[in-house]
Amino acid sequence: MKNKIKKTILSATLLILVSATGTRATAQGMPVYDNTNFISFMKSLVESAKQTSNLMQTVKFLKQQKENIDKVNNVIKQLKAVKELAENNQRLYQVMQGDLRDILNSPFIKPDEVTRISDSFDAILENSIAAMEYIDQILSSDNMKMTDAERAAVLKEKELESKEMVAEIEAKTKRYREIIAFREIQHKINNRETNY
Repeated sequence: MKNKIKKTILSATLLILVSATGTRATAQGMPVYDNTNFISFMKSLVESAKQTSNLMQTVKFLKQQKENIDKVNNVIKQLKAVKELAENNQRLYQVMQGDLRDILNSPFIKPDEVTRISDSFDAILENSIAAMEYIDQILSSDNMKMTDAERAAVLKEKELESKEMVAEIEAKTKRYREIIAFREIQHKINNRETNY
């Protein structure tokens, strides 16, 4: 009986200790894995990899399309520059055919001035023709390895030069017309009839 009492007291003490410390102590057990969560996690990783791959392909496609748009844009710039050059040269030829003929045929231009006027207009026209030949060489020759952007820059530069030539020839034409008008007025004043 003594043994039974000792066991009962020991059991009661152990029970009291466990219940007293049980509120503060936490039991650590075996980790539990949920296989369904792991499988869905792996599926979401695979799906993310597919989306990333698709995104990378889309980025590559968009970069390629941007390059294509840049190429087309440069070609359009080249065409606009060539069109502007052609219009400027057409204007130069019109001035040479019409206005220069009127200036040179004027009785108020002296013979030595005719040569100077012709030479100055010829220099502008020759510069224009040389620029057009250079542009033709740039556009048609494979010997000059240029990117579209470099070619567009050269064409834009030549376009500005041709605008300057047109402005110069228009200024010279205006100046010679003013000289002719001044000499015509001077002639009228010098040759008027006096009735006083």
